[in-house]
Amino acid sequence: MEFEQLSDERGPMPHDMLLTGQILGFERTPFGGGDPNDAARLSEAVLIRGGKIAALGRAADLRAEAPEAAQVDMGDALICAGFVDAHVHYPQTAMIASWGKRLRDWLETYTFPEELRFGDPAYAREIASRYFDLTLANGTTTCVSYCTIHPGSVTAFFEAAQARGVRAVAGKTCMDRNAPPDLCDTAQSGYDASKALIGAWHGVDRLSYAITPRFSPTSTRDQLAALGALWAEHPDCLMQTHLSEQTDEITWVKSLYPEARDYLDTYEAHGLLGARGLYGHAIHLEPRERDRLREVGAALVHCPTSNTFIGSGLFDMAARIAEGQRVGLATDTGGGSSFSMLRTMAAAYEIGQLTGTALHPAQLLWLATAGSAEALHMGGMIGNIAPGMEADLVALDLASTPAIAQRSARADDIWEALFPTIMMGDDRAVKQVWIAGRPA
Repeated sequence: MEFEQLSDERGPMPHDMLLTGQILGFERTPFGGGDPNDAARLSEAVLIRGGKIAALGRAADLRAEAPEAAQVDMGDALICAGFVDAHVHYPQTAMIASWGKRLRDWLETYTFPEELRFGDPAYAREIASRYFDLTLANGTTTCVSYCTIHPGSVTAFFEAAQARGVRAVAGKTCMDRNAPPDLCDTAQSGYDASKALIGAWHGVDRLSYAITPRFSPTSTRDQLAALGALWAEHPDCLMQTHLSEQTDEITWVKSLYPEARDYLDTYEAHGLLGARGLYGHAIHLEPRERDRLREVGAALVHCPTSNTFIGSGLFDMAARIAEGQRVGLATDTGGGSSFSMLRTMAAAYEIGQLTGTALHPAQLLWLATAGSAEALHMGGMIGNIAPGMEADLVALDLASTPAIAQRSARADDIWEALFPTIMMGDDRAVKQVWIAGRPA
């Protein structure tokens, strides 16, 4: 492919590109009314201009519309929006798949010692680079990450994202108790450092900031209040935290906040409940919590591989969707045991089976793309292939292994052809990734 010798800070922008294959774009959510089979449409080709989707349709028609466009034929690969991972911990990259602990023990044994290493900026840069290399290889084009207590860990993450051109969200984790002293800030220093990072990074290129209290047990009331005040000052930022991941965690929260009505109230009382809030896990919610989360339009982020790996519980996707919750999907690396959103979709399907609902392949793919994008309030930019959307795309080989190939060969429609890749696929299924129309 040829490139013009001008354009943005990352180098020359590509000419118009005409990409052919099985182009899948959602026309509506596959949840709720209607047949999930009809939620998306396949096109022969997509025209990309200036890093955005210009048109979809018949290949011959788009060739006539843009005869000078570089043509890229992906054969019978399925081309969909790049995956959107709504909850990750990039500092846990090197410690993924650590054996056998409950949440608190897991934090103390594995997570906190690893996060202490991020006081070294060189180590933070090394892991940030490794994280993006791993996730891009798995087709993930947008992620939302917790960093560590160190502002330099945020800088390393955003610099690595910026170098690759990806859309990314992150924030400095704030903790002022129940963590090692060298991983604790204060209410004031957490506020000050977060505010400075918002000024440095929020809205720069394709980067956004998320105000990030780790969770109520590691923040005092003063710190939660300070971060709530910061969010009120910067309401266009996202806010990310953890909620009701494990039952013993909920008991711990009740002991630390005896005045709170429930776990969610520890955030709500301090200005940390809102439409742009991302609440990771949210498995064991009480009725009042579900009602308030729905009322404000906050997002619950389902982390299926983490929930099973750490033994947290089963998130009831069908029930949460039916009651009107906004839901995203995430790997939760490194509590989650895979960098792959394909594996994450498979785990979501398996948990759905255990909670009584077999999620349709269209619903799984929607959760990993458009659904997560909507959870991030970015549904107008990423997560789908439609005119005006940013051209973050992934091409999936639906016959990437002999086992997958022999099953998909029997498929009668695109969803039956895709499902074996969801259930058995890995990075071998990812033929190509494009970031804003550029090959990654």
